[in-house]
Amino acid sequence: MPRNLSPRKKYFVPSFKQLTKILSKVLPDIPRLDSRGNRPLKMTFEDQLNALIFFHLEEHTSARHLIQTLQQDDFARNNIAPEGGIGKSSFSEAINGRGLEQFLFVFQELQKQACFLLPKKYSRLGELVSIDGSLTDSVLSMAWADYREGSKKAKLHLGFNVNQGIPQKLFLTDGKTGERPFVHQILEPRQTGILDRGYQDHQNFDRLQEEQKHFVCRVKGNTHKTCLEKYDVDSDGMIFYDAKVLLGQNGPGQTRKPL
Repeated sequence: MPRNLSPRKKYFVPSFKQLTKILSKVLPDIPRLDSRGNRPLKMTFEDQLNALIFFHLEEHTSARHLIQTLQQDDFARNNIAPEGGIGKSSFSEAINGRGLEQFLFVFQELQKQACFLLPKKYSRLGELVSIDGSLTDSVLSMAWADYREGSKKAKLHLGFNVNQGIPQKLFLTDGKTGERPFVHQILEPRQTGILDRGYQDHQNFDRLQEEQKHFVCRVKGNTHKTCLEKYDVDSDGMIFYDAKVLLGQNGPGQTRKPL
């Protein structure tokens, strides 16, 4: 049922059954989640997914709050909690061992469905993909999320489909991993990446052009530009400089292909 989440604006919030119905076509093909030890899983991946959907729909404030509801609420106990119920320690163990591979598979399949349904904006500008990386705190037991001593952070590398307003591709790495190489994995030929100045890399600019991938990138103010051809601009327009240039000082750091 619709719920009023703001005194100023009403948003439609889908029900639990509506959301899980969308997932029904995806679930049979999800890679199997196996136990990492000798004990069988207390929660299947579908159980985990249902619990997390319910957690966000009901706006629970903690895992303890969710577990209490799974034990006491008739709907949650019969439709969301695994058979036989779930305790705090078993729930924590299951969530700590949740399947990243399985969640990425669900994301990719739902993203494909959304692309067929959502209208596209700015079509005259082609396919626009905003790209950025973001750090997120991780618990110390996540040994792979290397960042620095005493601190674990994971890094999300995200391509956001501007035309349809949804994420397009994502990659999760440890916090130390560089962001620039993921531009090539996120962008498809003839798409246009929108990048901040942290992605300025002249060799990558050449490679992107070789791959027939377009990009708009902010560059540092002190970047040396060798002008090859300058074009007129409207003095009252938004564009104040239009030219074909090579970026960087003459040498290995200079772009081979003009921009």
